[in-house]
Amino acid sequence: MPIVLNDSWLEPVNQSVIERYERYLSRLEHINTYYGSLKAFATADHLFGFNYDKMRKGWWYREWAPAAADLFLFGDFNSWNRYSHPLINNGRGIWEIFLDDKTYKDTLVHGSLLKVIVRSSLGEVERVPVYIKRVVQDENTKDFSGQLWNPPKPYTFKNPTPHLPRMEPLLIYESHVGMAQETEGVGTYDEFRKQILPKIVEAGYNAVQLMAIAEHPYYGSFGYHVSSFFAPSSRFGTPEELKALVDEAHRLGILVIMDIVHSHTVKNTREGMNLFDGTDYQYTHAGSRGDHPQWDSKLFNYGKDEVLQFLLSNVRYWLEDFKFDGFRFDGVTSMIYFHHGNGITFDSPEKFFTDGVEFDAITYLQLANTLMHQLNPHAISIAEEVSGMPGLCKPVEDGGIGFDYRLGMGLPDFWIKLLKDQSDEDWNINEMFHTMTNRLFDVKTIAYAESHDQALVGDKTLAFRLMDKDMYYSMSKDKESLVIDRGIALHKMIRLFTIVLGGESWLNFMGNEFGHPEWIDFPRAGNEWSYKHARRQWSLVEKGFLKYHWLADFDKAMIQLVKKSHIMLSQPPWLLLADEPNKTLVFERNNFIFVFNWHPTNALPDYEIPLKETGDYRVVLSTDDPAFGGFGRVDSEQHYPSYIKEDKQVAMKIYNVNRAGLVLKRIDD
Repeated sequence: MPIVLNDSWLEPVNQSVIERYERYLSRLEHINTYYGSLKAFATADHLFGFNYDKMRKGWWYREWAPAAADLFLFGDFNSWNRYSHPLINNGRGIWEIFLDDKTYKDTLVHGSLLKVIVRSSLGEVERVPVYIKRVVQDENTKDFSGQLWNPPKPYTFKNPTPHLPRMEPLLIYESHVGMAQETEGVGTYDEFRKQILPKIVEAGYNAVQLMAIAEHPYYGSFGYHVSSFFAPSSRFGTPEELKALVDEAHRLGILVIMDIVHSHTVKNTREGMNLFDGTDYQYTHAGSRGDHPQWDSKLFNYGKDEVLQFLLSNVRYWLEDFKFDGFRFDGVTSMIYFHHGNGITFDSPEKFFTDGVEFDAITYLQLANTLMHQLNPHAISIAEEVSGMPGLCKPVEDGGIGFDYRLGMGLPDFWIKLLKDQSDEDWNINEMFHTMTNRLFDVKTIAYAESHDQALVGDKTLAFRLMDKDMYYSMSKDKESLVIDRGIALHKMIRLFTIVLGGESWLNFMGNEFGHPEWIDFPRAGNEWSYKHARRQWSLVEKGFLKYHWLADFDKAMIQLVKKSHIMLSQPPWLLLADEPNKTLVFERNNFIFVFNWHPTNALPDYEIPLKETGDYRVVLSTDDPAFGGFGRVDSEQHYPSYIKEDKQVAMKIYNVNRAGLVLKRIDD
């Protein structure tokens, strides 16, 4: 297989790589034989759930529940009569009922509330239909019900999907609709469309990644305990309002990526699919294999046709019905190993291909990526995967899994460990450079210094870790603070260092670009159900007397640099100098010279740095620029001429200021 030919380390598992591909081919052949095609297979929501029959003029409702004894549909259409509308088992575990317009035209209407009673070995339980496309919660009882969604004027998309210009990196603004507003409460799709999308455009990002879209019963789960996979969360508004959000993003030139959770499902039995037909093996694995030990959730059985069809139909649904441009697949490491990657050192190829590997999950991901790119060749698939699975971002036919990008999850972990465990004077600059560049450059990696994970309660963002309580008292421009000076300087340096070295794409969680203070904490009993920390304080940037806007302005300049310079998609960096005593790194990438002086105090005049080419150079970006809260020690108008030394090496001299990052470019380029 090609991935083995390109990596001799995989030679001992060549047969396992072949078998991985053969399992995919076998499953695909099975799907094509019995369902016609992968695309046809991924249309289960056209059969299950509620679907209107134009020929017979009425609504079909169907559920797959092979072990159930009886199913009854009830809702406001029949005055909540529990047993008047039984479903019929067609003999294949599929239960169905037809509700014709003649009888129900005035009662089964857009917005009707619905539930299904399932009788099984567990007794009689009220459930939300599995394939329902709208779920609402009663404000008083807090109970969830399905809702028939059939608006008289369905939303019509007006704008084509944008495409990234060649050599422009994917720049992702990770966002949560509910906490994107500044007021204490739950934000809406409309508010995000009107208020947040313009901020993303202004900041220079070309993609937004939306979290917590699929319905989840507990708001504080951040959307990772999904109950209804086909229902956009009603907390934020209607499906039509979500479509309008995506459409507006496309008008503004922004791609929209959905954070999709197919790694597990919520344990809840009234809202979710767990134990739907009375068994613990309908959609998930039976017994302990079906339980995730850390997440208190249920694990899908990816080996069953019905589960594959459910999940693949979900992929197709969000792409086609809502025009999402791709997915960030959550928890891929957990999916592809029985041990979920916990406590495992991946030091041999067997640990990626045989030992503890969940083969069916890998086949599912291969099929999902195949389907995505059949439906939309430009669709973006991102894997949250930390083990380093070989072939993760390689084509399926090469022995890979077919993702477009992997998250560089080790990068934020590195910065946190560095800031927690070492003083500035002890930072090892060679280790810093190696950590940022220790990857396969033909595997697209999304670099990030921090995401929502680092902002959650119990952890700290970079800004809060650097400046902590001083952010409460010393962020006014008329207040001097060494802590804040250090924090602002390092915040800019860490982000610039990571974006130009760490990957081919960039991700930022909303607000982190301006050093949003404090943490994320959703309303819960422990904080008296407060929304104080489940919001974003945009006004901190808009108040000109505060220092936050310096960080936001720098982020905007940094984003413009990588967009216009093609640095992130260029050849790997060339290390020119690693001066450990002065904590200075100099490297070249795509004809730009980068100088990072991490030393707390050593500012060095006439500092000689080696170059690859002769010419006059100028500074195109400096973290020390006063416009970004720096001290203005570097003259951006000055030209820095190169010279040839006696040993024929090219060099130039600069003022190497401490705690600063400089980007220089040849004037004639």
